[in-house]
Amino acid sequence: MAVFFFMFWPFLYFFSRKPERYPQMNFFRKVCGFCSSAISGIFYNFIYEEPIDWKRPYIICSNHTSNLDISAMSILVKNNFCFIGKEELLNNPVTKLFFQTIDIPVNRDSKMSSFRAFKSAAERLQQGMSMVIFPEGKIPDDYPPQLHEFKNGPFRLAIEHKIPIIPVTSLNTWQMLWDTGLEKGSKPGICHIYVHRPINTDNLTVADADNLRDEVYQIINTKFENYAN
Repeated sequence: MAVFFFMFWPFLYFFSRKPERYPQMNFFRKVCGFCSSAISGIFYNFIYEEPIDWKRPYIICSNHTSNLDISAMSILVKNNFCFIGKEELLNNPVTKLFFQTIDIPVNRDSKMSSFRAFKSAAERLQQGMSMVIFPEGKIPDDYPPQLHEFKNGPFRLAIEHKIPIIPVTSLNTWQMLWDTGLEKGSKPGICHIYVHRPINTDNLTVADADNLRDEVYQIINTKFENYAN
């Protein structure tokens, strides 16, 4: 990833300077994700429960077991998009440029940081951007991985702005590269990503946020456990 990132650095930097160029920045993010995976012998197979209309924004919620999930989500989303991620990604030489511009960093231990992050997220949604969130908030430490508790933020955001949620189950990225790959290594293969049908939030109220969170959790967890078994 670092090799392709620095190879495309002039383009990424140029397109990062103005928000109206973010779609082109995302294009090169997709190219980096695809090329860095492909050169390692890793490819992505997306299985859709139903076709997705990418002419409108969505909040994409996926489980998180591998750094490959970031590339997978970048390749999956077909409209302009951003990630919400931990503030520490501002210190990573590859992700720093994205989180200084198009993406949204958040310190989940700070209420003020969380408030600013979700204010920025609301603005991007209103501009028609989709948003990718890993609602577990981290890659869990257990191996083989299990789905951990979801944070409430994405679901409240979806309801307040009447944005559909797309649950996504990353079925086996962890088998190719668990977490960063430093502990278990990596291997070539096909990562299977299941894209569930969007959940409409038009008729929901903020009081339904917990139920929506639990529904998305159950959808992802059921598919993940069934694949593992």
